[in-house]
Amino acid sequence: MEPGKLARGVRLRGLTPEGSVRVEDVRPLGSALRITYRTPSGRLEEALLYPEDLRGLEVEEEARPPLDAPGDLFRLAAEAKRIQYAYLFDPWMAVHTSLVEPLPHQIEAVYGHMLPKNPLRFLLADDPGAGKTIMTGLYMRELALRGALERALVVAPGSLVVQWQEELWEKFRLRFEIFSRSWLENSLENPFRKHPYWLARLDQLARFPEVAERALEVDWDLVVVDEAHKMSATYYGLEVKATRRYRLGQQLSERAKHLLLLTATPHRGREEDFRLFLALLDPDRFAGRPGREAPPPIPKGSGSGGRRKTWCALTARPSSPNAGPTPWPTTFPRRRWPYTRP
Repeated sequence: MEPGKLARGVRLRGLTPEGSVRVEDVRPLGSALRITYRTPSGRLEEALLYPEDLRGLEVEEEARPPLDAPGDLFRLAAEAKRIQYAYLFDPWMAVHTSLVEPLPHQIEAVYGHMLPKNPLRFLLADDPGAGKTIMTGLYMRELALRGALERALVVAPGSLVVQWQEELWEKFRLRFEIFSRSWLENSLENPFRKHPYWLARLDQLARFPEVAERALEVDWDLVVVDEAHKMSATYYGLEVKATRRYRLGQQLSERAKHLLLLTATPHRGREEDFRLFLALLDPDRFAGRPGREAPPPIPKGSGSGGRRKTWCALTARPSSPNAGPTPWPTTFPRRRWPYTRP
């Protein structure tokens, strides 16, 4: 090997029995060369090389990746990477990649109130058929596009789980498996770990501890509860009487990073029961019976066409102990309906 080929960064083969080394420094010393090199194990060592020593050394060419891969596969990988980071450039990525045309109040709820909160502890209340499933699907789709939804659980009444499965797949391409007893009987391991997205019946989890235990072994990124008002508790004197559904809600709240409760009837006129319901979202802030200076009850105003306005309870944890009083339900902008009621 010629002395002129020795330079920093060159890999030499034949200098040590360990394998090729990387030259870190070269200094002339008379007719010889003093080199500093790094061994395969990472040690720095020095050697004095004379012209006769250079004859037994070879410069090792660095391996280069082959460039004979099919071009269509490269374009496919590049497109997948582009889609993975698309949310950084398109703030409404879920809207543009889903088969829905959301109404203004749905966009306001998802992008104005839900997505900015991390973690999300949220109560979304609206009339039946007003689009709570659409808002939930948009939120899920956005989290999935951002790589923040590895495991999700939707808990719904038994009559609604098939409808949820169809809606989430047809409109948002989110494939949810419906949990049944056969999954538990035919699986040696926890079936909730076999798939990332699950739909479970509310009473199946509440009534059968062996099913609930399996669901509670998983750390969920998101738990959604439809018809959440069924998770009820009430005061009898100084004692709290909680249903099995309510106890299930408490346990799921502890295992979920994001918790979203959906209901059309969140408030039934009793302030202390409503606080118990909100305690599912944040027990530290809503537990306990309200005192004399409790926040006023939810207004019973009406929206256009005699329908109630959309409202939600914002229950994000304050950033400091002095963050101010507990935020109570606020009203979203009035919906603009595509038709005029007679």
